[in-house]
Amino acid sequence: MAFNYDSKCYPYPSQKTSVFGRNGMVSTSTPLAAQAGLDILKKGGNAVDAAIATMICTTVVEPTMNAIGSDNFAIVWFKDKIYGLNSSGPSAKGLSIEKLKNLGYESMPTLGWHAVNVPGAPAGWKAMHERFGSLPFKDLFETAIKYAEEGFPVTPQVTTDWESNLDLFKASMQGPANTGKPMVGLDEFQAKPFFDYFAPNGKAPKPGDIYANKDMAETLKRLRDSECEDMYKGKTADMIVDFAQKCGSFMTHEDLASYKPEWVEPISVNYRGYDVYEIPPNGNGISLLMALNILKGFDLPVNEKECARTYHLLFESMKLAYMDSMTYVTDAKEMKVRVEDMLSEEYAAQRRKLIKLDEAITPMPGKPDQGGTVYCATADKDGNMVSFIQSNYMGFGSGIVVPGCGFALNNRGSQFVFDESKANVLKGGKKSFHTIIPGFLCKDGKAVGPFGCVGAFIQPQGQLTLLTNTIDFHMNPQAAIDSPRWFWEQGKTIAVEKDLPEHIYDQLCRMGHNLVRGNYKPNMGRAQIIWRDPETGVLNGACDKRCDGTPMAY
Repeated sequence: MAFNYDSKCYPYPSQKTSVFGRNGMVSTSTPLAAQAGLDILKKGGNAVDAAIATMICTTVVEPTMNAIGSDNFAIVWFKDKIYGLNSSGPSAKGLSIEKLKNLGYESMPTLGWHAVNVPGAPAGWKAMHERFGSLPFKDLFETAIKYAEEGFPVTPQVTTDWESNLDLFKASMQGPANTGKPMVGLDEFQAKPFFDYFAPNGKAPKPGDIYANKDMAETLKRLRDSECEDMYKGKTADMIVDFAQKCGSFMTHEDLASYKPEWVEPISVNYRGYDVYEIPPNGNGISLLMALNILKGFDLPVNEKECARTYHLLFESMKLAYMDSMTYVTDAKEMKVRVEDMLSEEYAAQRRKLIKLDEAITPMPGKPDQGGTVYCATADKDGNMVSFIQSNYMGFGSGIVVPGCGFALNNRGSQFVFDESKANVLKGGKKSFHTIIPGFLCKDGKAVGPFGCVGAFIQPQGQLTLLTNTIDFHMNPQAAIDSPRWFWEQGKTIAVEKDLPEHIYDQLCRMGHNLVRGNYKPNMGRAQIIWRDPETGVLNGACDKRCDGTPMAY
C-alpha cells in the first residue's frame, strides 16, 4: 500500500505523553539514534557514553541536520558537578574580508567552502569520552557504522528536511540572472559530490526508503580506530584539504591539526529559585538568560498560561535580549562587553523598564558595559546527565561533501559579517556567533535535568517557552514542549503556530504585534527534555511532536 507521510497529511489531532524510566533515558529527534544511545546504557555505559553514541548515530540517520563536519556544545552533569564543552571551530586562518571582496563577494556567502569553519564535532566526542566515558570509545561507533554500511529506513520528517535542502541547493546553482555566478558561494563543481551522495537520482529518499552511505561508514571506522585524530591529522584531513584546495578554499592542514575543543564554565542565572545553565559566548545561550532576567520582574500566575499578557511579556523580554546578543556576542576572545554585565540584575532592570504592558515595542540594543541541528538529552541510573547539541547550522550545511568521505561540512562561517564595527566581523581563525545552545536546569544545588530546542535562532525562544511552561505553569515535559511556539523575526514581526488560540491572536495584534500565522512545524524547532526526581531517581522525559523521535527508557 502507498501511504502519505507529508506533514500536512495528518488530519486528526494526536497526543504524545511523557515517558518515564529509572535506569536510563535518551531523548532525541530520531528513534534509531535514541535506541543507539539506550543500547549503550544497557551495556553498562554512562550518560556521557550514551550521548556520544547517540550523536554519532544522528550523523548517519539525520544527515539533514548534522554531520561529522558539524560543531557541538555540551553541558555535562557528572558526579554532582556541572561542566561545559565548546567544540565549535574557527574560520580558516587564511580567510579575510579583503580576500573575499577580491573574489567578488559583498557579504559572507551562505553556502560553499568560504562558509565552512573547522568542524569541531569529532574532537568534542573524544574530549567528552576522555574525561567522563566508561565504555571503550570504539563501542560508541558500532550502530552508526552499521546503519551507514547496511542502510537504514528514512523517517518522515527527515524526508521533508532532505527535500527542502535539495531545493535550496538546486536554486543556488542557477545564480543571479545574467551573471552566471552562484548566488551564495556554491558552484557546480563544489556541489557535485553532495548530489552524488545525497541525491544520486535527483531526489530525496521517501519515508521508509533504505539509505546507505558506505564512504561515511569508512570515515567513521577511521575516526573510531584513531580516536578521531584522523579528522584532523590523518587520511580524512588529507581528503578535506585536497578538495578545499581544488575549490579555492583557504582551509589548510594547519587549520585542522591545530584545532582543540574548549572546556568552559557554564554561565547561569537564577529564575524563580531555579538555576538555569548555558554555554558562554560564542554560544547564544546568553540570550535565554538575559530574557529570563528581564522576565522574572513580572508575575506570571499559574492560571494565566494562555492569555495575551503572558505571550506579550515573553515576546518583549526575548526581543530585548536578542537585540543585545546579536550586537555583542561573538568569539569570547573578541567580545567588547563582559558577560557579567550582560547578565547583571541592574542591566536587566534597565531593559525591563522599556517594556510596555499594552503595546509592542521595536527593540534596540542597550549598553550593558555602562551600568538552524540535532539535540539529545541523556541520563543514567547514577544521576549523571548530558545536554548535547550538534549542528551543520543550515540543514546539510555548506553543501560541501568531500569526495570519498561521504559527509557534509558545516556553514557556520556564514554568520560572519564584513562590517568592521560589528562584534561578529570576519577574521581568520575566529569563532563565529553560534546559535546552538544546550540547556541545563538545577535547583538547590541538585540536577533537575537537561533540555534543548534546535532550530537556529529559535533556540533561546523555544527554551524560554519550555522553562516558563515548566517553572511558572507547572506543565509536564510533554505538555511544555507541545504548547504553541513562536519565533521573533524582526521588529514587531513574530511568527506563531496555527494552534495559538484565536482570541489571543487577535488581542496581540491589537497590541501592535505583527503576527504571521501558519503551519510552522519544520521551522519552530524540535525540543527534548529529561527531568529527574531527586527523591526517587525516576526520569521523566519528552520529545517534540514536531519531529520523528520519542524518548527511549528502561
